Amino acid sequence: MPSDVEEAPEAKEWEDNNHNGQADRRLGGGAPWKALKSALTSGLLRSLLLCPTRPGGASGPSSSPSDKKLRPTAYLDGLRGFAAFIVYWHHHELWARRKGDVEFLEYGFGHGGQHYFASFPGVRTFFGGGHFAVSTFFVISGYVLSTKPMSLIHAGDQAKLADNLGSALFRRWLRLYIPLIAVTFIYMTSWHFGFWIDGAKPKPTYGQELWSWYAELKNFSFVFNGGGEPWFTYGFHLWSIPVEFRGSIVVYTVLQALARCTRNARLWLETGLVFYFLYIADGWYCALFVSGVLLCDLDLLAAKDNLPAFFGKLEPHKKALFYAALAVSFYLGGVPAPSADLKNLREAGGWYYLSFLKPQAVFDYKWFYLFWAATLLVASIPRIPWLRRFFETRFCQFLGRVSFALYLVHGPVLWILGERMYALVGWETDARKEHIPNWLGTFPLPQIGPKGLEVAFLLPHLILLPATFYCAEVVTRMFDEPSVRFPQWLYRKTSGRPAGLPG
Repeated sequence: MPSDVEEAPEAKEWEDNNHNGQADRRLGGGAPWKALKSALTSGLLRSLLLCPTRPGGASGPSSSPSDKKLRPTAYLDGLRGFAAFIVYWHHHELWARRKGDVEFLEYGFGHGGQHYFASFPGVRTFFGGGHFAVSTFFVISGYVLSTKPMSLIHAGDQAKLADNLGSALFRRWLRLYIPLIAVTFIYMTSWHFGFWIDGAKPKPTYGQELWSWYAELKNFSFVFNGGGEPWFTYGFHLWSIPVEFRGSIVVYTVLQALARCTRNARLWLETGLVFYFLYIADGWYCALFVSGVLLCDLDLLAAKDNLPAFFGKLEPHKKALFYAALAVSFYLGGVPAPSADLKNLREAGGWYYLSFLKPQAVFDYKWFYLFWAATLLVASIPRIPWLRRFFETRFCQFLGRVSFALYLVHGPVLWILGERMYALVGWETDARKEHIPNWLGTFPLPQIGPKGLEVAFLLPHLILLPATFYCAEVVTRMFDEPSVRFPQWLYRKTSGRPAGLPG
């Protein structure tokens, strides 16, 4: 699930920023079809071959952040990318096995007398931390979407703030849904290539499939959609994208509403909104986004040495506090959640007393604990130097650059290629025995090793991981990066003179 995929740059900065703060190639004038052609097709061959997209630089996995100065928030890019990788790993752990063999991912350590390393508190995040990753996405989004507008609020520049928020809101739907539309269209089309995909129920004709995809998509992408299933048939894991869009609107609304408040009033109101969304209304995702806004506000104030005096009293204990916050984050991030029934939590070892902290307002209890886990994680990483450096490494920065595409494509790659790879090495399910018996056990590997790290599970990733990264890189170049540039171009072409400027 993606999290933030763009910042909201100032109007004069549009030509110089994309979602990772990298230099953007300016789109020339002309009709909209020319812009789309430039954005979507000019680099098609280079994308498929993973060639450098511009002279003197590479945009593939080999590019290094050392080639350019990292942004102050580069660690958030790395964290977002690593979280997308956790989602990838979690889904593969689930998909490879029989349905009855995944309880160690859903329940706590010691459930049913099973004491697996993969389900140990803290460790379980790396095996079954998909929902923790999604919560982290949302906090990061709230933070990054707020960075530029909040700096304008601090500067008291209301005219530029209005232009910035208007531009961001105009572009956001296109930014999120252009890549999703492209990837799900290709995946939907693959249903009619003649090979089996578990769970797919192709329509009798491609025309009927196209209509079904369109009918679902238009409702799935409607921000005020209040009926039907929250899942998209052509990408069940994409449920978080509409939530991302709604959360973005919450962020823009909060920023505009609090723009003229004093420092202390703004901080109290942001805190009050988090409390409201978490303890009074069942607005867990709104709480995550507003938490990101609050963290951004505090960091910008800290950079100017303008925090409320209360925080100065905590300064001597800063190191201990943030290491403790990190430990609590990892523990809460592993909340056992096989269902929304609180009974499951109370029966899990180490969670009985914590279960009484759940507010009445929260329906699905896991999101309450994941709110605190994600908020504490994002707050602590920049204050723990070695951890911040890890997320600024070359690999994490690559993951951050392709994170949205990785989130989009890992599902189709898993369902098409992963299904057959796991069958090939001997992971048996009833569906595989029925539909792809010729693949099953063709190249059997021993299912030995720690649970979640079996030889037969790890070795297929020698193929699956590069294949997924390749697809993510191609989608990043073909659809993700153009989905930043095209809305920027469209906003410029449809906008009049910015507010506050003389005629």
